[in-house]
Amino acid sequence: MSKTFIMIKPDAVRNKHVGDIIARIEKEGFKILALKYTKLAETDAKEFYKVHKERPFYGELCKDMAAGPIVVAALERENAVLHWRDVIGATDPKEAKPNTIRALYAESKGANSVHGSDSDENAISEITFFFKGMELVN
Repeated sequence: MSKTFIMIKPDAVRNKHVGDIIARIEKEGFKILALKYTKLAETDAKEFYKVHKERPFYGELCKDMAAGPIVVAALERENAVLHWRDVIGATDPKEAKPNTIRALYAESKGANSVHGSDSDENAISEITFFFKGMELVN
């Protein structure tokens, strides 16, 4: 079993897709270890997305991520990172396979409804960022 981190972004929260996305998480066989409804300060968004600091979209990304509430979760299942990335689809919803979360719910490449860790190492780092000091349910 491995862990991954997911975020339901402000656009998907605003558009009332949280329940559908959580239902999909459960349908895909993930165990929810931790779940939190929160809002990022822009400084926290900048810290979370610092890996993209040199990219032209960094400022807009951080501003968008601080624009409204988000839902974050730590999930577990076999091949969690890879499976979640398959479930969410390509960053650009126009390129996402049918029935992926981004094909179903994303507004655009920027407002793409969800985030998913891209490696096991980043999953642990991202889980720690949001759930530091909390015991994950097993």
